Amino acid sequence: MLFRKIVFPVLLFMSSASLVAQDFSNPVEYLDYIGKKNKELSTKYLSYLSASSHGKSARKVDKRRTEVINSITETRQYIQIMPPFKGDRSLRDSTVIYLKLLYIVFNEDYAKIVNMEEIAEQSYDAMEAYMLAQDKAQEKLSAASERQHEAQKKFAANNKINLVDDVSELEQKMKTANTLMKHYDEVYLVFFKAYKQEDYLMQAVNKKNIIAVEQNLSSLKQFAEDGLEKLKTIQSPNGDATLIAACRNLLLFYASESKDAAGYTDFFLKEEEFTKIKKEFDGKPSSKRTQQDVDRYNKGVNDINAARNNYNKLNDQLNKSRSGALDDWNKAVKKFLDNYMPTQR
Repeated sequence: MLFRKIVFPVLLFMSSASLVAQDFSNPVEYLDYIGKKNKELSTKYLSYLSASSHGKSARKVDKRRTEVINSITETRQYIQIMPPFKGDRSLRDSTVIYLKLLYIVFNEDYAKIVNMEEIAEQSYDAMEAYMLAQDKAQEKLSAASERQHEAQKKFAANNKINLVDDVSELEQKMKTANTLMKHYDEVYLVFFKAYKQEDYLMQAVNKKNIIAVEQNLSSLKQFAEDGLEKLKTIQSPNGDATLIAACRNLLLFYASESKDAAGYTDFFLKEEEFTKIKKEFDGKPSSKRTQQDVDRYNKGVNDINAARNNYNKLNDQLNKSRSGALDDWNKAVKKFLDNYMPTQR
């Protein structure tokens, strides 16, 4: 099963001219120096997201995350040693504060998120809490980025700098990545709720717990129907609805399964009945068994064999349909991310 959720802020950049050498007495070059350092840092962010969303190995992804943290530290060191601009410390200090927050989020908030990731797939509530923690981290980063943006604008206005109001290729990649991941996460939660419920159903089936099977069948039916309604309200940001379609097909399977899998309980009931018949039959000495006892036992054998054949057919059918629907979902996720998620080395 594919899953990807990355804390990823959209950093805002301001630029006014190309920088050849640093002259911190020049307001344009002072501003550009900070913008250049932020851009270098953001390239690391995008490289990390790119590796994560395009199925790179865990070791390689973790290496990219370490590079991001190191880049935050290095960028902060560069900014800290900048002199105030003609006594004005505001831009420098606000940038340092922003970078400190980035560091805290990636080392503290993100460390908690990594720990949560280990148990996220154990339940829908755990997954929802995991995603909420990442959203909160995202909110912190976005708010800090906006404050940094405002500090840059204020510095530019105070020093009569005409800012270039355009979006760089890197910024556009970051915004695209953020938008796509939000869409994926929204669809993923719909998928995961029903997916996890079906897992509970299979656990009950394996334990032959008839009451639990019936309860989980009812919940699966409800979650599948709720999910199908939820999908009607979700729109793809780029017009490609393949994720939604793949999720819908999987939910339709779960809805169908919630009806067909009632055959499980039928088999378990017949199995319980045959166990009683066999126990009674085996408990009588052969000399005391009547023809009625023999007929009843033989009928029980025929009934349980027929029920077992039907059970195996049902199981094979559901396993095949489930495997196909999950495979289609995973392929759709991979294709969607491979086609649209920006790449950065």
